[in-house]
Amino acid sequence: MIGNFLRFIRFSHTLFALPFALGAMFVAANGLPPARLLTLVALAMIFARTAAMTFNRLTDWEIDKRNPRTEGRHKLVSKPFAVAAWALTSLLFLATTWFINPLCFALSPVALLLIFFYSFTKRFTDWAQLFLGLALSAAPVGAWLAVTGRFALPPLVLAAAVLCWVAGFDIIYATQDYAVDRREGLRSMVVRLGIPRALTTATALHTAAWIGLLAFGISAQLGIIYFAGLALVVAALVYEHLLARKGDLSAINTAFFQANAAVSAIFVLSTLADQLASR
Repeated sequence: MIGNFLRFIRFSHTLFALPFALGAMFVAANGLPPARLLTLVALAMIFARTAAMTFNRLTDWEIDKRNPRTEGRHKLVSKPFAVAAWALTSLLFLATTWFINPLCFALSPVALLLIFFYSFTKRFTDWAQLFLGLALSAAPVGAWLAVTGRFALPPLVLAAAVLCWVAGFDIIYATQDYAVDRREGLRSMVVRLGIPRALTTATALHTAAWIGLLAFGISAQLGIIYFAGLALVVAALVYEHLLARKGDLSAINTAFFQANAAVSAIFVLSTLADQLASR
């Protein structure tokens, strides 16, 4: 059952947002934060992402049954189990933030509302991908607040970069559902623009994301190791778009998982290495 649930929520995709939260923590802490805080932030991220994905699956339950790509999802777990998992992980997220600091706990309901709201956006706006980016962009800001207890410019710049990065790769992923979304009356940037123009928009968003990562490094006064890592990020993004242009399902899935996992890993490792080298 647990294995099916992890497949149900695509738990492996947690790897995408978590590294940006960790990178923000490393910069805020000028290196490795205390193990307790690192554990709490990682748990909060996992619980929040699990609650958000479960909520999304519940919201799209009937739609997914009519999509050949997703028609098997509802067979992995029962709907009552999914509802219980959503409620439990939401409560666990709230509880975890209580142990971090008062500000994070006070903002935790806002974070949940933000990530749950995304699931409704494709029913009323063409900019659903941007709302997904906005939801995930809260991760580095929350992680920074966990360490410092106050807002600052670098995590906000990083949040903007994450927003553009997520919106870009979700456009690529959404090209798989172009025909189904049109049939179901769902809205997205892919439906609005068509696949060729949507992929061009994704390229522009990923260019903006890279510039945002560069601006984060400058605003946080990071060193040469971090900026060297950005060269590898460019390579991963170019690889992703070359695969996306092929247009077949296997290439899109490879572009979505491998390239984006590489971007996340390069970012967090170069950030940590840079912070440790500067101490």
